[in-house]
Amino acid sequence: MTPPGDGAVELDALVKRYGAAGRERRAVDGLSLTAARGAVTALLGPNGAGKTTTIEICEGYRRADSGTVRVLGLDPAADGRALKPRVGVMPQSGGVPGTARAGEFLGLVASFHATPLDPSALLERLGLTEHARSPFRRMSGGQQQRLSLAVAVVGRPELVFLDEPTTGLDPQARHATWELIGDLRAAGVSVVLTTHNMEEAERLSDHVVIVDRGRVVAEGAPEELTGAERQLRFRARPGLGLEELLSALPAGCAAKESPAGHYLIEADVRPELLATVTAWCASHGVMTEDLRIERRTLEDVFLELTGRELRP
Repeated sequence: MTPPGDGAVELDALVKRYGAAGRERRAVDGLSLTAARGAVTALLGPNGAGKTTTIEICEGYRRADSGTVRVLGLDPAADGRALKPRVGVMPQSGGVPGTARAGEFLGLVASFHATPLDPSALLERLGLTEHARSPFRRMSGGQQQRLSLAVAVVGRPELVFLDEPTTGLDPQARHATWELIGDLRAAGVSVVLTTHNMEEAERLSDHVVIVDRGRVVAEGAPEELTGAERQLRFRARPGLGLEELLSALPAGCAAKESPAGHYLIEADVRPELLATVTAWCASHGVMTEDLRIERRTLEDVFLELTGRELRP
């Protein structure tokens, strides 16, 4: 972790319980993490992992049962008034009144800050100029997401919390959002991002924290988590005899089919291994398609750490 006092967000042994005594559940169970200043930190985890509760504690909307919380060096529960002008929040649910017109509401929020960004320029950048007079409730889901992002950053915050910022966005809007997040980081703004989009987390983040069942299970830069290991993927007819294929490969290799007809060989991929796989396929009359060598992705790491079973 970053030395105390140096992080935009610093959590130490955070605990939050829900439920009656004797039947309580720990949504956050001794969680510790640091989000560095001027960096993008992604907080990842399956549903029910404790991400939302953790962020709500950081934002001052909930109180921890134990542990310490520091946001920009302050306690969000006790120092909320001092923190509010310095922190931007983009909740996934929007947080904008349904009858509010997009341009007027963004201008109102801007007026609460000493040196805001130009609301009109921000609307244009996010493709919302034509919708400036639209009531929030009449905007599409993607347009609402973009307006919520604009509301979060218009006050030039030192720290911004973004919850699933690209949910429901088309590719153009998603890339525009990614560029804006990159510009925030370049300007020295600290960003804490929660997302289920592993590509987004891997692309944007300086530091990734993966949580499960209220605890940190892994953290590091994306490239540290994914490592230098390479893997071989290909498509072929479903139901190949993977045990027979593995017997032809060096010890320590792993192979799986998921979904049907999509194969993954996890190994130290060298020319000899590639030749063995293609030769085995040829000898069994198997036509391979989309054969490629790639590094592990953040999604691969996430599934290894948190499992593949569905969460409620």
